[in-house]
Order: sequence, then C-alpha cells, then structure tokens
Amino acid sequence: MFAKLIKRISKPAPTVQTPSIMGLRLGASFEVDPLAIKLMLDELTIESCSPTQIIKAAGVIDLDGTWVYRFYTDDDAWLQVVAEGGNRDEHVVDVKLFHFYDTRDIASKQAWDQLLERQIGQSSYTLENKNYQRVWTAAGDYHNPVHMAEKTYEEGGDHSTTDQFTMLFERELSDRRTESLFLSAEEKLEEGGYLSRCLVLSTGITLTPSQLTIHG
Repeated sequence: MFAKLIKRISKPAPTVQTPSIMGLRLGASFEVDPLAIKLMLDELTIESCSPTQIIKAAGVIDLDGTWVYRFYTDDDAWLQVVAEGGNRDEHVVDVKLFHFYDTRDIASKQAWDQLLERQIGQSSYTLENKNYQRVWTAAGDYHNPVHMAEKTYEEGGDHSTTDQFTMLFERELSDRRTESLFLSAEEKLEEGGYLSRCLVLSTGITLTPSQLTIHG
C-alpha cells in the first residue's frame, strides 16, 4: 500500500507542450539577414532591428485549420508563422517579423466599443504620416475585427490566454515589398477579476526562407 502511495506522489508532472514550429520554440534563437533589413530600413517605421533574437515567450492561435504561431523576442519584437491545413513545417505559408510600435490603454467600455465598431476595421490607417491599406477585404467599407484567442507561454512555465480583436494593413515600399501594420485590441481577465483592455500597434515585414536562420 505504502509503495503504491509513494509511487503516486513521486510521479512526475506532465510536460506542458509549448508552441513550436520550424525549430522555433522557447529559448531558441534566430538570425535575420542584416543586409535584407539594411536595404529597406530607411523606409520602415522601426529605427533598428537586431540581427540575432532570442525567443522569450511563445504563443499559438487555432483558427479552425489555420494555426498562427508567435515567438516573442528580446528585441521588443515577435516573429509570426502562419500554417494552413496543418501545423507542421510543410504547412507554413507566411512568416513575418513584427516590432511593437505602441500600446495604448483603453480606459472605458465606451471607448472599447467605439474602437471595435468604428475604428480598427477602417479601410486605411495612418501612422507617422504613412498610409496603410487594409489587407482583409469586406463587402462594405468597414471590416469587423477578426477575433483570435492566443495562449502564450513564458519562460518558467507561466501561461495566459488573451482575447484579441485584430486587423492587418500594409503599404508598398519603393522596391515593391511591403511594410505591414498589425492592430490588436486586446482584452484579458486579470487575477483581480477585472478586464484589462488595450490597443497594441506593431509594424512588420515579410521574410523569405533565405532571410531567416533558426538556431533551435
């Protein structure tokens, strides 16, 4: 009896499966081709981009057949990997590197509703006198934000879920590449039992396989 009890107590806790794809995972690092960044940096909203970035947190979103992976780094940036039709390396269809631009607190429910119903899904968005056009199409002029529930894991085992109401914009650069603008109205239930709300703005670029080296 005691042997069974000791065995039950000493049984190791199940391992938490954190998001991973293409060798990207918590604690891993990746390199971005510095020449690729240098050639377009003068046109981008960001002022700098570290060529080597270490992943400090990882998130995943399941959109019924499409998986969105996000790897948050020590450069105030996040690498987004989109996989369609499956969640393995061969299903990857898009890789973008975003940098956080700003986080704006939403102080009231009224301001939150106005953001979701009238602002975030407009056909264009201006940031630093740069005009971005909405990527996602809609029948009318306004596109309701796309809901994403992201489960994010941090070093040390902590994890949380955030409801995000999102919209993607982009503008063309001189070499016909594009700079993306990602808006995310985020709502999270805090430990105190209240909802915190904010609008997160990030700008990013699309990376090709040759521009990204992953160190798992």
